[in-house]
Amino acid sequence: MRPDGTRVKTGLTPVMQALPHIMPKRYDAMNWANDYIDEDIIKAYIRQKRKEGRTVTHMSLLIAAYYKAALENPKMNYFIMNRKIYKRNHFCVSFVVLKTRADGTPDETVVKLFLNPEDDLFTISERIRELVDKNLQAEHNNNTDKFVNWAFSVPGLARMVFKIAYGLDQIGLLPRKIIDLSPFHTSLFITNLASINTRFIYHHTYEFGTTSVFICMGKPVPDPMAPEGSRKKQLPLGVVMDERIATGIEYSRVFAAFERYLKHPELLETRLDGKNPAQSEPALV
Repeated sequence: MRPDGTRVKTGLTPVMQALPHIMPKRYDAMNWANDYIDEDIIKAYIRQKRKEGRTVTHMSLLIAAYYKAALENPKMNYFIMNRKIYKRNHFCVSFVVLKTRADGTPDETVVKLFLNPEDDLFTISERIRELVDKNLQAEHNNNTDKFVNWAFSVPGLARMVFKIAYGLDQIGLLPRKIIDLSPFHTSLFITNLASINTRFIYHHTYEFGTTSVFICMGKPVPDPMAPEGSRKKQLPLGVVMDERIATGIEYSRVFAAFERYLKHPELLETRLDGKNPAQSEPALV
């Protein structure tokens, strides 16, 4: 049994069972799609929350909306390893943080955020802010950075370390501590190219690790369906999915829910699993 997931042996159609054998590599199974979110709705919501003294960002909105949709559609937290289908026993998101080194040169690091069903948009926003603030410090290296720096500290060590890690991962023996460090072992990888004023791309999922979905935000673009003279904009997303974890209809339901929550972000203000606090706690007698 893997430390990050349990093998799925029931509830799979014959086709779903066969796909990991037909397409054993993640890059064989990548499907590309684009989506366009109403940027005006998002910006208006962010401004309103700012007036209320709350900080909400595009990143936190997308992560919260995707997580809520995934809680309703658990197959979004499946992954494929060594031709086997697993259900991840946690939910996490990896994303890139831009930073500046002590000498002023630009740099970047990847952080990983673990989410819980009782989270809401505001708890996610706060935890993202804390992660970003910590990792923006020029002198700070997170544990992932430290591990990579150590691996490259001795000539030839990195090649051996990653080869061993890849092999152990294939047979389910990669330690949980390494999995938690790895940004490539994640439920969702998301990047914000709008932050560097760049168009969205279709970013590949990685063969190393367990990333099944990658979402890339690009800079907002004019809405082609808006009336002439309107300044209405859309937020473009490039989505790459591992088609082996879910059927087309299941993916369509997930992204329909994802879009719905971004059109009505107020739905993300309460627990994302839809429960009331009292429902998750034993009754006192």
